[in-house]
Amino acid sequence: MRGEIKAWWEQALADMETAELTLKGGRYYASVFFSEQAVEKALKALVLRMTRNPQSPDMFSHSLIHLAKACHVPETFHGFLRMLTSEYVNTRYPSAAAAEPPTELYDEDRASKALSSAKDVIEWIKKRL
Repeated sequence: MRGEIKAWWEQALADMETAELTLKGGRYYASVFFSEQAVEKALKALVLRMTRNPQSPDMFSHSLIHLAKACHVPETFHGFLRMLTSEYVNTRYPSAAAAEPPTELYDEDRASKALSSAKDVIEWIKKRL
């Protein structure tokens, strides 16, 4: 695995581990945030593998669905990726969703589902790296 791909992939795995730890610690908003980050970084590792271009316009996108389409991720994952893309902002800013702080918007069930689905996407990516 080329160095730049390895760096993105290793950070994706570290973010997935952080998502698991924050879920166990009851920081559900953080778990969802790190699930999103793990998927984004894993997708960028795959973009790099496919394009061999760290300056590819796709590398500057934060849209999981855009990255997924660039990587030919199966449409069965697209609904989850559309949902998780919005969590990038909602988990960080109190004014982003219903003017509630992120700590109030997420519960264990929601975070567990995000983590589980993120793992499925990352497993799909792993097979292609």
